[in-house]
Amino acid sequence: MSRRWSARELLELVLDAGSFESWDEPIDVTGHPEHYRTQLLAAAEKAGTDESVLTGRGLVRGRPVAVVVNEFGFLAGSIGTDAARRIESAVRRATAERLPVLASTSSGGTRMQEGTVAFVRMVEISRALMEHRAAGLAYLVHLRHPTTGGVYASWGSLGHVTVAEPGALVGFLGPKVYEALHGEAFPEGVQSAENLAAKGVIDAVVAAEELPGLVDLALGVLVDEPTEPRLAGRVAVTSVEELPDEQRTAWESIEVTRRADRPGVRELLRYAGAGTVRLRGTDEGERDAAMLVALTRLDGQPCVLVGQDRERQSESSPMGPGALREARRAMSLAEELGLPLVTVVDTPGAELSVSAEERAIAGEIARCIATLTTMTVPTVSVILGQGCGGGALALVPARETVAVENAWLSPLPPEGASVIVHGDTDHAAELAEAQHVRARDLLATGTVGHLVPEPLDCTPEELAVGVAVEVARLIRTQRR
Repeated sequence: MSRRWSARELLELVLDAGSFESWDEPIDVTGHPEHYRTQLLAAAEKAGTDESVLTGRGLVRGRPVAVVVNEFGFLAGSIGTDAARRIESAVRRATAERLPVLASTSSGGTRMQEGTVAFVRMVEISRALMEHRAAGLAYLVHLRHPTTGGVYASWGSLGHVTVAEPGALVGFLGPKVYEALHGEAFPEGVQSAENLAAKGVIDAVVAAEELPGLVDLALGVLVDEPTEPRLAGRVAVTSVEELPDEQRTAWESIEVTRRADRPGVRELLRYAGAGTVRLRGTDEGERDAAMLVALTRLDGQPCVLVGQDRERQSESSPMGPGALREARRAMSLAEELGLPLVTVVDTPGAELSVSAEERAIAGEIARCIATLTTMTVPTVSVILGQGCGGGALALVPARETVAVENAWLSPLPPEGASVIVHGDTDHAAELAEAQHVRARDLLATGTVGHLVPEPLDCTPEELAVGVAVEVARLIRTQRR
């Protein structure tokens, strides 16, 4: 378990020195019953705060943010009506001032001393936050130990990016309450930050000491304006005639994309991404490592990137419905925050199994296509390697599509298509040629509009930079 930080200590840790400005009005407890008023005064003396939350604004590495921070020492960080009004007021002020909100929770939930009247205020907090998000403003959440009950089930679970501190207990029902109600202990480890990250409920486990760095990176994408291009990459072409005479057959290109050392989306981020923040899972309890989602900058252009990770796909772990739901999370995030979306296609195909069918693989492909084709922000798709089947098509239909010279796109693996047409796999290479799957063919037919050349001596870094330069150029063009 990491150190338990008080609200004031966390503000000092995360915000730039001397930058905090409180937005809190004094709390008047005279209207409460005497026994409860006594509890509130004792809690204030113990915690050193007048309520269970502190709000205000400050700077994180020079960027202005609004902050909402729980104080667990005040009646276990519980949220009563006064605390709820304080949170609502801060969120609405942040919306009016166009500020991102950073919330750090540590609470047992709704204040039982106030009962239903406090309980229903969680709705108003959530309403204010959704209006904040609807205004295209970022909401970042840091869950501290412990975060349970109504806090976790409202403003603790509405972030665009959500992380928790190491070892934090995070759950809807407190384990002590569960044990009292059911006569047995809640299974150990289920409500840990680490387990929730593994299950795709939260994005990462991040210590409080690391929070300023994370906020800095996230806001660098979510808030900062695009910068001028700085990378110098291979110039993409828009017609086959512009390509060098060097030719590869369709099958040769397919073999290139299947090599173990073939660069994928990870290399694209490693060599050409800047200020990258990885997001993991659907935030609804599902995670598939076959899909990579990140906030990043490509040659100065902030964007949400979602890509099929070739390193995490195999016959034993194919890309399933959860991966496509992660992709839709990325699409929704980009649309809500007004950020360009970049999709990266590199898959041998979606999962074919009973489980995939029952978890709506076809429906998720359809919903990805439908979402991507109706987005209003700039969108660019990159066919980086293998582009096989509906799993690939789910990420293709952006406003602009770029292909790498050896990339390909087909309704089935060539071997599978050969079986359907010829009854065997022996004609795979011949059929790949006949189906015009190569990037050159896709460019000639207008399926893709831009092709990044990939000569035989092209290094992974050169390929990544070439793709990033072209993607950034197309984003700038769409922004105009």
